[in-house]
Amino acid sequence: MSIGAVVAIYFIVWWTSLFAVLPWGVRSQAESRDITPGTDPGAPVRPALLKKALATTIVAAVITAGIVWLITSGVVSLEDLPMPFDTKEG
Repeated sequence: MSIGAVVAIYFIVWWTSLFAVLPWGVRSQAESRDITPGTDPGAPVRPALLKKALATTIVAAVITAGIVWLITSGVVSLEDLPMPFDTKEG
């Protein structure tokens, strides 16, 4: 597996993981009863984006390592995956 493929997989997994990590520990201004005038009450009080970016990086690295292991170990091959519009009959 080429380094470019691993980087591409990591990039996709990182962005997907970010959307899973973003809601962790979020408290809205309405929940904390600390609404700043002119902002939406549903806006987060402290989004902690740096911590979430770090968590996303770690989660994505673990998931990418698992995907790379599955592909390189031979546990799962491309031929094992169902393909849309496959005309072969089983």
